[in-house]
Amino acid sequence: MKIGKILLAAALMVSGLTASAQETERVEFNHHWFLQLQGGAQYTLGEADFGKLISPNAQIAVGYQFTPVWALRLAVNGWQSKGGFEDNTNYKWNYVAPGLDVKFNLINAIAGYNPNRVFGLNLIVGAAANIGFGNDEAKDIAAAGNYRLRELWDGTSVVPVGRAGIDLDFKVSKRVSINLECMANGTVEKYNSKAGLDENRDEEKANADWYFNALLGLKIGLGKVQNVIPVAVPVVVEEPAPAPVVKETPKPKPQPVIKKEMQTEIFYSIRETVIPEGEQGKVTNLINFLKANPETKVNVTGYADAGTGNPRINMFYSQGRAENVAKALTDAGIDAARITVDYKGDTVQPYTNDNDKNRVSICIAK
Repeated sequence: MKIGKILLAAALMVSGLTASAQETERVEFNHHWFLQLQGGAQYTLGEADFGKLISPNAQIAVGYQFTPVWALRLAVNGWQSKGGFEDNTNYKWNYVAPGLDVKFNLINAIAGYNPNRVFGLNLIVGAAANIGFGNDEAKDIAAAGNYRLRELWDGTSVVPVGRAGIDLDFKVSKRVSINLECMANGTVEKYNSKAGLDENRDEEKANADWYFNALLGLKIGLGKVQNVIPVAVPVVVEEPAPAPVVKETPKPKPQPVIKKEMQTEIFYSIRETVIPEGEQGKVTNLINFLKANPETKVNVTGYADAGTGNPRINMFYSQGRAENVAKALTDAGIDAARITVDYKGDTVQPYTNDNDKNRVSICIAK
């Protein structure tokens, strides 16, 4: 039972921290370019032992992420392919295959975009042109009498390729992720120079040729990949507010007539813009003063402390503090023409010896 209570308390603490972070800013997806650099291995389907048909492979791709779900990329794959026979006679040639792929982010499609998600899964479909060259080893085997090499090509071979697969992303920073990609590539009989056999293995039969790539590398986001939007949400903090400080001028004497003035400071806790309950009395005093002195006007200036946040967030908080005080005055019937609103962010610190007191709205009526 104790362990259960401890785990529940820990979950509530984590939930509270998450909510606090969400209150200050919201992160949204931004369409952007990306770059992929990958290297790995290729297996070309054939009759030789599996290990005899493994060859090196590499790929470079540039793409554009239109939405959290859909992306389009131009990829150039290539290096080496192999062919072989049951007696483990094998041969190799080189190729380069430029192509166009569509990527579909399955997790974002199901669960929605989450900027803190570490794992991503993409489905990929596309097409390419496989440009083969360096087929000398196949020509030598054919010259030695191997009748199966009946699709032999010389010079350069260009064949169409259809491909499909998946890639897995493991995010290591906002822009960079480790990328594992597995692709199946189907093409025509001519690709490996070899004619197929029927089930009795004595007559030619046209078969599609296949090769499979497994690649590991990096995916790098280019440009602005996210939008960070400040969010102002009231935060209730159970901390005692500073004692009210009200500066009032003495009652005017009959002669001469002295113009009344009043200054009020309304203090806030960190990330707070709504007038705290403990400071409402100060606002009430100010409203009463303005109603009793209809010739006076009031200047409301909001501030933020320089010890926390950043200049952009602090300007946002100081604006909210000043505008909330002005709204309380107009809601109480004070003419908006008598109210001037200003906000300084953390560019001005009225309390140089106490950082926390700079989370304040200073109201001067005269």
